[in-house]
Amino acid sequence: MKPAPFEYDDPQTVAEALDLLARYGDECKLLAGGQSLVPLMNFRLARPGRLIDINRIDSLSGIKRDDGMLVIGAMTRHSAVEHSTEVAGGWPLLTEAVGWVGHGQIRNRGTVGGSVAHADPAAELPAAFAALDATFRVQAKRASRLIGWEQFFVSEFTTALAPDELVVAVEVPRPQPGVGAAFVEYARRHGDFALGGAAVTIKLDAGGHCEAVSIALLSAGPAPVRATSAESMLRGAIVDQASIRAAAVEATRGLRPTADLHGSTEYRLRLLQTMTQRALIKAAERAKATP
Repeated sequence: MKPAPFEYDDPQTVAEALDLLARYGDECKLLAGGQSLVPLMNFRLARPGRLIDINRIDSLSGIKRDDGMLVIGAMTRHSAVEHSTEVAGGWPLLTEAVGWVGHGQIRNRGTVGGSVAHADPAAELPAAFAALDATFRVQAKRASRLIGWEQFFVSEFTTALAPDELVVAVEVPRPQPGVGAAFVEYARRHGDFALGGAAVTIKLDAGGHCEAVSIALLSAGPAPVRATSAESMLRGAIVDQASIRAAAVEATRGLRPTADLHGSTEYRLRLLQTMTQRALIKAAERAKATP
């Protein structure tokens, strides 16, 4: 199929892009990697009257540290995150998570900002950013602001972005020393949308007690889910098979993932429990091996 007719703009700077967003608002869509938007347009599930192509705005790309914070430009490709030694050295959860995103061709075009703005509850990066307590730097012609991940992801394919706002960067705090991290998911085939998954960070003391933990789930609801009650259950406890199993059950308490042709709600709950358990085991093993 072919998309419905649209106008096309090719701004060269953030200021030009923001001018266009301020002028056209709801009429337009931003084109970043296009891995989600273009198929939607081809099936005419999305019919924007205008596309604002931000691929030539170089200032929106790049990975850097800023006072210990990891700052990822919105137009940074998934593959750049995947192969970044900076990310792997300090934020290995992101390296592991992005490796599950589609296939190599998808990661070469898809962008970090596009992934978070699309807000697919089955997407890997939103869940990883939730586990890492990331903040999104957002700009409009009228003002700029920082939005925490809890406020940013509102519902399925819905964010707190106003029609004239642009995600310019993601800021990720550096994990504490000695933290182990793991990202696991299950899909019918690698590269398919995940039926369930978990992103975990955990820090253990010398006696094997949990000092800090974060658990975020994908494909568990209309937005990334932080399993705060399971985190509270684990803090201060010895991390062993029994406590991990109990935390995995608690992580899914009250969730009602949507059933579809790939599995019932009950199946998806059991899957999420299994993914959480596997991620906790892997993260704890890595924490023990971290100096």
